[in-house]
Amino acid sequence: MLPWLAGSAATFPPVQTALTEPNGLLAAGGDLSPAWLVAAYRRGIFPWFSDDQPILWWSPDPRMVLFPHDLRVRRSLAKRVRNGGFRITADRAFPSVVDACAAPRHQQPDTWITPEMQDAYTRLHRLGLAHSIEAWSGERLVGGLYGVALGLVFFGESMFSLEPDASKVALVSLCRAMQAGGGRLIDCQMHTAHLASLGARDIARHEFIGYLDRWLGDAPGNAETTADNWTPRWSFEDLDTPCQATYEGRQP
Repeated sequence: MLPWLAGSAATFPPVQTALTEPNGLLAAGGDLSPAWLVAAYRRGIFPWFSDDQPILWWSPDPRMVLFPHDLRVRRSLAKRVRNGGFRITADRAFPSVVDACAAPRHQQPDTWITPEMQDAYTRLHRLGLAHSIEAWSGERLVGGLYGVALGLVFFGESMFSLEPDASKVALVSLCRAMQAGGGRLIDCQMHTAHLASLGARDIARHEFIGYLDRWLGDAPGNAETTADNWTPRWSFEDLDTPCQATYEGRQP
């Protein structure tokens, strides 16, 4: 039986007890307050559920991750980064990025980014814990991504593109900033061919948890009152630092 989380304390069962089918389903219940979300991410757990479901918590095995120095930038994307005409910013349009990520997509009319989830991550953003990277074409927002940054780790949530490669360029900029400031890991949650093509790979859950233990450490107290303890140790302003990416083929 799936554990039901109740009460005000953000307490989760061990991730090793998560189901294998569906992969990683750990528990239901709880809430989406900053305290619960930070406690979940710290333990390698994230929320994912539909409008007609209770809050569901997941910790899949394996876990897809991207180490910023492993970012793979193919020749065509390298040209886009240099000459694509995108202007990249950070934290300039967080609600708009989340709205765009939540919008219906081709052959995917439903979204897991419910209004409840949008409100929860906007609250984290106001606390300085959730961040967005935006790609602009002129004054139009055409791509981006958002997630939660704790210590040396960025927990990616979603990305979108309205123009080819816009979200990829935003990801390159995120990796660039993390490399410049010592960021170590981007959590991609579950395997996708799209992220694998950019250098992300699957690792065992216990290995992922080990990285969190090493790079997050302990930050006592409530997330709303101790946000400084979780402030990323790298800057979202370092977007102009050259990206130390691995290029496939001859670099143009």
